[in-house]
Amino acid sequence: MAKGTPSIVVACDGSEHSSHAAKMAAELAKATGQPLKLLAVFPGTRVERLIVSGVLQSDIDEEANEYGRKAFDAAKQAVSGLVEPAGEVLLKGDPAKEIVEYLDENPGAHLFLGRRGDSMLRSLTLGSVSEKVVRHAHRPVTVISE
Repeated sequence: MAKGTPSIVVACDGSEHSSHAAKMAAELAKATGQPLKLLAVFPGTRVERLIVSGVLQSDIDEEANEYGRKAFDAAKQAVSGLVEPAGEVLLKGDPAKEIVEYLDENPGAHLFLGRRGDSMLRSLTLGSVSEKVVRHAHRPVTVISE
């Protein structure tokens, strides 16, 4: 798929919130005829902990792939019967940063993501991934809160 081509992208992490977002994204993809892509980000904090623990790079890659597989499988289950995902993208790093960079590199993308509903205090002090993405993205973002 060429960059700039319209697509619906859903951020997946295997949670119930991301499954709701995947279902809504699939409904829009089906209604508009746009492809649905699945995006997961293996958290950089986990990568750093594994590196500090002395884990081999191949084992880190294996753990990241397992994380992606679980996230993608949950999203595929949520969209089953609506659309077949057109692709899967697995990134590593800070989730909000990686998602925003992905959107910058794919100007036709419309992102869907779930909001976990963290406490007000946690959101104010740390900020959530969804809030950071909305604040910094230059593309359409739909946040699903259920």
